[in-house]
Amino acid sequence: MGHTFGVARDEGGRPVDGTHVLPTVAPPVAREPHAAPVPGAYRPGYELVAEQILELIAQSQLRPGDRMPTENELAARLGTSRTVVREAVKILSAIGRVRAQKGRGLYVADDEGMLGSSRWGGFFLPTDLDHVYMLFEFRRVQETAASRLAATRATPAELRAIEAAAELCREGHVTGQVALFDRGDDDFHLGIAAASHNPFLVTAVREARRLQHQSSTIGLHGTTGGHADGAVAEHAVIYQAIRDGDPEAAARAAAVHLDNTLDDYRREIQRRLFG
Repeated sequence: MGHTFGVARDEGGRPVDGTHVLPTVAPPVAREPHAAPVPGAYRPGYELVAEQILELIAQSQLRPGDRMPTENELAARLGTSRTVVREAVKILSAIGRVRAQKGRGLYVADDEGMLGSSRWGGFFLPTDLDHVYMLFEFRRVQETAASRLAATRATPAELRAIEAAAELCREGHVTGQVALFDRGDDDFHLGIAAASHNPFLVTAVREARRLQHQSSTIGLHGTTGGHADGAVAEHAVIYQAIRDGDPEAAARAAAVHLDNTLDDYRREIQRRLFG
């Protein structure tokens, strides 16, 4: 598709040595709604470069396993230092988007998740507000369905697991332990998906939350925003509806929770992007 130049290719258009060469591309231009940040707004350089590297991967249509330019080449192309690129690569490696092989270079990660780069062409950009909104729309469909089914299918053991996860999340919030809050939050949502007894929903919920964590890591530095207190209360309402065997109440409560969480993400990302 025109993303390698001067390289022998096979019948499928891929370079015969398996290496993809990124075209010479200027640093990505901000798109609406990401107009130029207001004066005084600050984002670390490595965070911006991490986003730019993801955009270059998407623009160049690189696939899982494809080789990327070196850190020096990325630094020259993006007009930054190798040190900043190295920090950006560390973030992208941590969230499973880039794989660094010692002595061999950088590669697009072999992400075989249902919603990962191998399925979505690597287009998900964790700090793109439109992508975050679409991801939450998708989560809303998944999790309202999972909650509705869980209200009619959850076993006593599954109910106990959901209740324990909600309590873990509450404890993390009360004690200020973000990692504990996040673990309880993951366990809660995945527990409801498991109680739906639908393996497709389980996989979809797990992968959508993984992409959301990427957005949190790059755009929000792993913070839970200002909705943690509300999330704890909303978890309790969802659990109560599932325990009572009320499918519609469970679905409504899940929808409210996802909508409020999205509002929190929107406010926090806009604050970080625009000051």
